[in-house]
Amino acid sequence: MNHSRTAFALPLCAALLTTLLAFDAQAATAQERYRAERAACLNGSSSQDRATCLKEAGAALAEARKPGHQPQTEPDYRANALLRCDRQPEADRPDCRRLVTGAGSSSGSVAEGAIVREMVTRTVGKPGSAASAP
Repeated sequence: MNHSRTAFALPLCAALLTTLLAFDAQAATAQERYRAERAACLNGSSSQDRATCLKEAGAALAEARKPGHQPQTEPDYRANALLRCDRQPEADRPDCRRLVTGAGSSSGSVAEGAIVREMVTRTVGKPGSAASAP
């Protein structure tokens, strides 16, 4: 009997078993999430119409079942907001990034329909430039 093969095969089998168990747990979580989303679609607590909601829930389940899919455990809202700044005109991007990272003030709420973020930037012109204006 070759001990080196046995020594290699045991960790390999353990790694394979761990991977299969993790995949099974991931599939169960995706199925549970689908059931919850589908229930929300059917009872009307979703913000979408029923057909769109069911379609989206099914698409999310199909995506979660794809090989190699890595679920995101916590949404990275800050990173998403910074990505949205990239869609702003080049001149506005630095201010957008400052707002996203907490500069300025905020008012409102999601329940009220919007969170309004405001940042005031003052620029000082040359002395006398305002007096020469018509």
